[in-house]
Amino acid sequence: MRFQSPSKIQAISLPMILTPPYKDLVAQAHNGSGKTTCFVLGMLSRVDPNKKLPQAMCICPTRELAHQNQTVLLKMGKFTGITSFADSANYVPISKLPPVTDQVVIGTPGTIKKWTSARKLSTREMKILVFDEADHMLAEDGFRDDSLRIMKEIQSSSTLGCQVLLFSATFNDVVKAFVSRVVKDGNQIFVKKEELTLDKVKQYKVNCPDELAKIEVIKDKIFEFGQKVGQTIIFVQTRNSARMLHQTLSKDGYECTAVQGALKQEDRDKIIKEFKDGITKVLITTDLLARGFDQSQVNLVINFDLPVKHDFPSEPDHEVYLHRIGRTGRFGRKGAAFNLLCSDRDRMLVQKIERHFNHIIPEVEDWQSDEAFEKALKDAGLL
Repeated sequence: MRFQSPSKIQAISLPMILTPPYKDLVAQAHNGSGKTTCFVLGMLSRVDPNKKLPQAMCICPTRELAHQNQTVLLKMGKFTGITSFADSANYVPISKLPPVTDQVVIGTPGTIKKWTSARKLSTREMKILVFDEADHMLAEDGFRDDSLRIMKEIQSSSTLGCQVLLFSATFNDVVKAFVSRVVKDGNQIFVKKEELTLDKVKQYKVNCPDELAKIEVIKDKIFEFGQKVGQTIIFVQTRNSARMLHQTLSKDGYECTAVQGALKQEDRDKIIKEFKDGITKVLITTDLLARGFDQSQVNLVINFDLPVKHDFPSEPDHEVYLHRIGRTGRFGRKGAAFNLLCSDRDRMLVQKIERHFNHIIPEVEDWQSDEAFEKALKDAGLL
């Protein structure tokens, strides 16, 4: 897999995961720093391939992330004889399917709940339980109830005692305090807030006179320069925005795809596969793909809309912002993120993001100037 030396988080956390007595672990590290490798190697190392029953579980917020994690596990566990079961669009009723005999189970809370309720997924020999994007899984407005239920069920039914690993790039103060109560006696690795902005990702503000100008920037600048530097992800706030932007660009002959939660699962899978295979270069998405989506050819991220908190639209969602821009600059590669602003609200949101991370985001001098965008991309090391 061309690994030469461990990243910082791998060097610190792998000995903690693999050394008896197996303590619980909360680990935070920058996007693209190799967290998936930590927990995948942890699961593979703890599993007995001779026992044909579940011994490791990874719970993820989306099906896309579950499949991506399974791909990494299959690659790293290629010569171990260890098999895995992942969330899949199965149209046969669970009651008619045989019990899971794979050693590693990866899925969303909904899938895990469905299989355990149907008594098709045994947790009595579970040795290791991983929560990927753990801050979202344990946030009040996330999957907290389901996640805690699964955790308690496994801890009470596991005959061996189950090690819990919580991994994410972000933990806000509320979640951090809650997580510290959940994992009382384990190891905790947290990053200071001001150290979280990504060194390798150059962020920019682009002031546009109106929404139409934002679309012009996408057409004339992002499609023009983006093709030269790799793949681009454009983030929007709502499913409707994703649909409308995709229709507008496609109608004008610009090749791109769009993915959002309202699409059928098989359509989502097809669109993501085409992007992962490099067939499409520009992908429009909601925050469905903000977390954990790993594609090393993505060098540009565009915030067509800035992320805001659902309950307080006047407040930016700092964690989601960090996850979005972290779709580029994976494992130390270079990347750029452009924030398209056109209202006083946009400018206020970006000011709050700057204050939160104690990081001033430079402005692209003229939204209509090719030279200004070219300079920005050169400064980011992409041209």
